[in-house]
Amino acid sequence: MKKKKDINIDPETYERLKEHLYSKKPLLGSNSPFSEMLQGMVNKVLEGEMEYFIDEQKAAGKKNKRNGKIAKQVQTSAGPIYVETPRDREGDFEPEVIGKRQRFLTSGLDEQILALYAQGNSIEDVRRLLSKMFGVDISAGKISQITDTILPELEAWRSRPLTTFYAVLYLDAIHFKVRQDGKYKSTAFYTVYSVDWQGQRDILGLYINGNEGANKWGLVLQDLKNRGVEDVLVMCVDNLTGFSEVIQQEFPSTVIQKCIVHQVRNSLKYVDEKDRKKVVSDLRKVYTALTEEQALTALKSFEVKWAKKYGYILKQWEENWSELMAFLDFPKGMRKMIYTTNPVEAVHRVVRKLIKGKAAWSSTTALMKQLYLSFTHNEKSWRRKAYGWTEVKRDIQQLYPERVPED
Repeated sequence: MKKKKDINIDPETYERLKEHLYSKKPLLGSNSPFSEMLQGMVNKVLEGEMEYFIDEQKAAGKKNKRNGKIAKQVQTSAGPIYVETPRDREGDFEPEVIGKRQRFLTSGLDEQILALYAQGNSIEDVRRLLSKMFGVDISAGKISQITDTILPELEAWRSRPLTTFYAVLYLDAIHFKVRQDGKYKSTAFYTVYSVDWQGQRDILGLYINGNEGANKWGLVLQDLKNRGVEDVLVMCVDNLTGFSEVIQQEFPSTVIQKCIVHQVRNSLKYVDEKDRKKVVSDLRKVYTALTEEQALTALKSFEVKWAKKYGYILKQWEENWSELMAFLDFPKGMRKMIYTTNPVEAVHRVVRKLIKGKAAWSSTTALMKQLYLSFTHNEKSWRRKAYGWTEVKRDIQQLYPERVPED
């Protein structure tokens, strides 16, 4: 076995490296010996490139010669370094490791910027963190350019073809402050979270369009159809006015399930604190019933007990009854999946992390970039197979054999 060669470091550099390690200072950044080592290596590589270039020029019979150097500062993920780029008399030398006008040695740096941006940091936050971690000073414009590089990928993802059939779609919106026409306005982000026929969960698109409204949800559904969706078995929604009518217009065969959690929350708006636990307990008997008949009996019991004081609750449940209790037409496994829009909250938790540290966005494009990066960097939190899908899939096949696709 060959003996590995020792790494040759001059004694002075070795002592500085050792001292730096014991000091517990950041390994990378300004005045770090590691940055100096990178600087020395880059300059040696540039010298090597020039020597090779001049040798090629001589071999071709040209009389080109070296003509000094140009010094410049280059930002790297290890901190700023000072580079001396060799010049030739004819100006034909084009270095490969760092171009003539290049100010960034971006190996790994772009990825760091995108990762920091995906965590909800603003452009200024990213600048500050890069400076603190690596001693790298990058302008806001450059950081914005780097985040813009994902726009073609984002656009391709937003317009990608979809499958023809989805078992479940969860539809919900979350709001952000975005600068428009010189003012910061509340803007709705429309989330379409899906379960396909193989039980895989996915986000089908990113949609930002003013305040939430049924007609705007209609545009979202039309986009899904344009991208290939032909049938959705169940859509889980909140109680937005006109939402059901829009869904029926675009997907007339779809079962609409209104979110029980939203309904209970709305029911408790005007309930006295001393009655809340009892009201919640009695409503729970309604939506945990095994059959619609039992649910109606529980609702009748609720009426006898609370109609005089909280008649508005009874009216809410009666007006939305068929869509609140739609889940009772399905077996147990499917019921757990669709009685609420809570699954989409796994997606919104990722989004809310952005909201915590940020009051507003400069544009819808900035918001869209950050949302996309956040989702792609946090896929494990929402992209997973639906629990117990084999049993659920078998039940759906028995209930709707004419609608489900062939495996």
